[in-house]
This record gives sequence, structure tokens and C-alpha cells, in this order.
Amino acid sequence: MARNFVFLVLILCATLVCEAAIYFPITDSHRSAALELFKPVGGSFGSLEEAYEALQTFEVLGIGEQLNIRASTCPSVSDIVGSSSSSLKDLFYALRVNMLLKCDIQKEAFEAIALRLKASVHKANSLLDFYYSVGSLRLIKDQMTDVDVLLPSADGIFQSVKALSQSDGRWRYSSNNPASSTYAAGLALETLAGVISLASSEIDQSQIGMLKNDIVKLFDGIEKYDDGSYYFDEKLVDANELQGPLSATSSVVRGLAAFLMATSGSLNLPEDKILGVAKFFLGIGLPGDAKDFYNQIDALACLERNRFSIPLILSLPSTVVSLTRGDQLKVKVNTVLGSRAPPLSVKLVKAVSPGSKDVSIIEGQELKFDQQNDIHFLDTLPKTVDAGNYFFIFKILLHDSEHKKFYVTGGLVKVPVFITGVVKVDNAEIAVLDRDLGSIETQKKLDLAGGDALSLSANHLQKLRLSFQLTSPRGHAFKPHQAFLKLRHETKVEHIFVLGNSGKQLEIILDFLGLVEKFFYLSGRYDMQLAVGDAVMENSFVWELGSIELDLPEPPEKATRPPPQPVDPYLRYGPKAEIIHIFRAPEKRPPQQLSVAFLALVLLPFLGFLVGLLRLGVNLKNFPTSSMPAIFAILFHLGIAAVLLLYVIFWLRLDLFTTLKALGILGIFLTLVGHRTLSHLASTSSKLKSA
Repeated sequence: MARNFVFLVLILCATLVCEAAIYFPITDSHRSAALELFKPVGGSFGSLEEAYEALQTFEVLGIGEQLNIRASTCPSVSDIVGSSSSSLKDLFYALRVNMLLKCDIQKEAFEAIALRLKASVHKANSLLDFYYSVGSLRLIKDQMTDVDVLLPSADGIFQSVKALSQSDGRWRYSSNNPASSTYAAGLALETLAGVISLASSEIDQSQIGMLKNDIVKLFDGIEKYDDGSYYFDEKLVDANELQGPLSATSSVVRGLAAFLMATSGSLNLPEDKILGVAKFFLGIGLPGDAKDFYNQIDALACLERNRFSIPLILSLPSTVVSLTRGDQLKVKVNTVLGSRAPPLSVKLVKAVSPGSKDVSIIEGQELKFDQQNDIHFLDTLPKTVDAGNYFFIFKILLHDSEHKKFYVTGGLVKVPVFITGVVKVDNAEIAVLDRDLGSIETQKKLDLAGGDALSLSANHLQKLRLSFQLTSPRGHAFKPHQAFLKLRHETKVEHIFVLGNSGKQLEIILDFLGLVEKFFYLSGRYDMQLAVGDAVMENSFVWELGSIELDLPEPPEKATRPPPQPVDPYLRYGPKAEIIHIFRAPEKRPPQQLSVAFLALVLLPFLGFLVGLLRLGVNLKNFPTSSMPAIFAILFHLGIAAVLLLYVIFWLRLDLFTTLKALGILGIFLTLVGHRTLSHLASTSSKLKSA
């Protein structure tokens, strides 16, 4: 029952969060996650791209000193910068890494790279070629100011990149590829921002105006979640270029930030979309992939460091406020990276209860500001606020009118808040009633503080009534989200009933005559359990009331039988009883003297064989004396000895199949050497006879 209660509370909380989500700026949990995700192997990363993403992430999070890879990475940077055969992509990331590590690279190397990159820009025929070439020139400009990286024909380059744009604000990767991409749009905006900053003369303002229109069109196609967050979805079909919403949105944000930094004026973009994009990145939480983590942190850094649309995030340290403890309602306003916001006020516009048709219980209260802790707070909640779940609607008011040009507040911010408290239980009683007359036959008061368990009895012609009152911290009648009475038979069959609410009290009346079929005509003892719970009720409880002895009629012949009860998994899969096995008693063996006598009889023929050899006068006179025949004769006798030894080993440990395989090999060997030996003896014998 307790599990069901928790589950229902979680469903309620999830429903409220879906309607009005809460977002929090970057915290120390992101820093801890970065230390786990970006771990150099052997003191370095697999590529300079990975090294840059790690360095940039640590730099934004303010923990750059904890990533010491300069000694292992700078040699790779120097090699790539100094090589004339390095690819544009490798060169681009080498310069990015150098921007953060400040490797020792000579001015001459930068000058040589700049000449090569200028030539690459004019020969570029794809968006990526423009992106890497222009981006590298811009990085050189930031690192070595006295190197000539300006583009004399910037207008032509601008038009070449702009020619890849589409009517919906997306971009193609090349003129040969008709598919357009949102991710490519972000790369294009970064590239064009670089062209503007590298132009030796001012870019035609009409071209920049057209580009601003493209950005507006791009944001017109942005997607939206139900919680108010916005994101860009990648629609390119080509699997080689497909990017997810996180990478596509971060690419557009980087491009937009770079464009705003390179141009004057501002863009007419809706504040809710800028703030919604920030909510999208913050709503992701902690990505489990290093690339996604970099995209999240870098995009948030771009949103915070741009000049015209800096999102401010309103968050609550706790969405649970206890009336019993006298908690304060606290609100924080920060940038997406957790920095302090400019001078502002937070106004509680109103607070409404879900389903109350926008009837406000609080209106127009300005929160006080604790400058030391950077928190806006409401001292005490009005008496009109009782235990329950509400939507609090806040508004951020900037003090300086100039700040309105740079910061995005998003208008009204809707936040779910749970006002909790201890609910008082009064007039709890249980009674057994006569079914026809309704008179009370047995009545007992209930003590929720943990009194003695009740013991009642009833038959099928009686009723059971349970009633009690719940009072909220403000003294009003409280209606919980769930109140259940469970009756459990001694055979483990359970029945659950929902308590009704008459306005002033919760009550349930069980008419046993109408429930005999539901109870499967099972007489006997039923344990009673009362469960009352609510998300805002600090003292939700599961209370064992006691038991009731029911006397029900005998079941008819075709009555429904109780369902089989589930088998306890512990009984099915738990440890089994130990099996004690009694081995068979060993067979009786013969006396040792009999075994020794049998061994002597076995060896007796062998002794007879040796005696026979001696009587026959066995000698080695015919053993070959020349070298080769003697070797074959020795090998022949060794082979015979090996066969005898194999028999002994077979008797001790080998199986039959292994022995037969070895015997086959030895047999072939004996056949060869034996044939040579016997041929020699036959030849020698024939020579003696002829002599």
C-alpha cells in the first residue's frame, strides 16, 4: 500500500512539472560531470578536436586549472601549424587549442599559415572549406594581431557563402548538394561573422540586412516543447550529416552569438524563443556524452556572453514550502551559467490552484531581497494560502532601463509550488451497524497515535462504517488525494475500498450482504488497514486498525472461487533445504596376502621368459656394427620399449582412444626402422652364406 501511495504522489508531481517546469543554472554538479567525462588517456586526448572541447568546457566552468595537458598537446599543435600538408580541419582545431594553451609558436609560422588560408578561402567550394579557412584566419587575428589576415575581396566571399542559403533560413553544405541543414546554418553564420570581422572594407549593409532576415526565418521554424523550451531539429535526410537537436541548436546559438558580436544593431527575435533555447539546454540536465556536454556548455556560454539577448533564469531553491515549519518562499535569479543578475526585483503576480479557474489566492506581492545570499524571498504566506499544490506566477523587473536592451526575462514565469503541512485527524471512529435498522451495535474510537489494535465481529446482515475528519494547517477541511481501506483475509486475499468525502469528513460504509460475492463467501478473520496520503500532507500514514471476524454464509455450488495467490518469490527462488547424500558403503576387498600372491602369479610367466632366453643363449653377436644399420637397430629396440612403456601408462592414466592414437604412430615408426634393420640382417646373412 505504501508503494501505491508513493507512486500516486509521483504521478501528481510529474503532471505539475510537465505543465510548468523549473530550470536551474549551471551548478557544481556540471563541474563534477566534466571531470568524469573529459579524462585524458596517457596525459592527452585522441585528437585536437577532443582536446579543444575539453579545454573550452573546463574554461567556461571555471575549472581550467584542473586539466593540465599543455606539455602533451602543444607538440601536436606545433607540428600541425608548421606542416604545409595539414588539413584545414586539423589546422582549425590546432589554432583553437593554441588560443587556450598559448603554445610557443613563432610569428613566421602564423604568417605562412595566413597566406595558405587566404588562398584556401578563394578556392573553397563547400561550406566546410569556408568555415575552417575563415575561422582559422579569425583565430590568427585574435592570437597575433600584427599578422595580415584581412580579406580584400570579403564581399565576394560573403556572397559565395550566402549563395548556399535556403529560403527557410537553413543552409546547404555545397552547391552540388541540394539538401539543407539547420546545423549548417549555424556554421554559415559563424563563417559570415568571421568574414565581416576580417573584411578590409565594410561589407555591404544590404547583404547584412538579408542575412538578418534569414536568421529571423530560421527562428520562425524553431520547434517547441510543452514546457516552453525551444530547439532546432535537424531535418537533413543524409545520414552522414545528420545531427541531433542538441548539436543543431548549439550550432545555431554559436553562429548567432558570433554574428551579433561582429555586427552592430540588434535582431528582432522574440524574447520567449531566446529564453526557450536557454531552457532547452538547461532542461537536458547532465549529458552522458562528452560531445553533447561540450555542446550544452559552449552554447550556454554563447548565450551569456552575447551583447543583446542574455537570458535570466528564475529558479526556486525548493518548490516545497512547509506551513508547519514556517518556511519562506525563496526565489533566485541568475544567468544561465549561474552568475549574478543585474539589479532587479521579483514580483509575485499571483498564485492559483490547478482547476480553480484562475481564482488567485495571492496577488501583486513584491519579494524582499537578501543581497548577501542573492535571494528574493516572501517572509510569510498569507492566511489565504493553505496546504495544496499551486502555480506561482512571477515577473522579473529590471531596475535599469538600459539593462532591458541586453537581458531577456521572458515575461511571466509559471512555477509549480507545493505548500505542505501537518494535517490533523479528528473524530475517527469505526462502528458495526444493523443492516436494516441502521442502529449501532458496536462503536469504537480510533487512536491514530498508535493505540491498541481493534477486534470486531460482524455477519453478512450487518454493515461496517469508518469515518474521520482531516483538518488542514489553516483549519479548513482537507481532502486527500487518496484514502483507502484494505481488508485482508487470513488466506491472503485482499480487498481495497476507496473512502468517500462528504465535505466535512471521510467515510465508508461496507454492506457485507452486498459484498459476499466479492469476498468469495470467505468467513474468518480480516485484517483492516487504513492508508491516507497526499503530496502536501506531511503526516501521510498507513495505519493498522486491527481485525474483524466475519461470519458469511456458505458459498453456493457455482460460486466464484478466490483467485490463486502469487507465490512468494523468496520461497520459489530462495535457498533450498540442504540435501544430505549417503554414499554406498564400499565393497569388501580381498585380503592383502591374496593380492600379493596374484601379483606373483602374473609375474611368473615373465620370469620364465627370461630364464628361457638364458637357456637359449641369447646374445648380441648379430647386432649391426656399421653406423647406419646400428642406429636403425637401436631405434627399433627403443620403439619396442616405448610400446611397452605406453602399455604401462595406459594402465595408469590414459584412456583407450588416446592410447590407440599413440600406438598407431609408434607402429608406423617401428615398421620403418624394423624393415631397415631386418633388411640389413637378411643382407648380411646372405653374404655369409655365399662366402
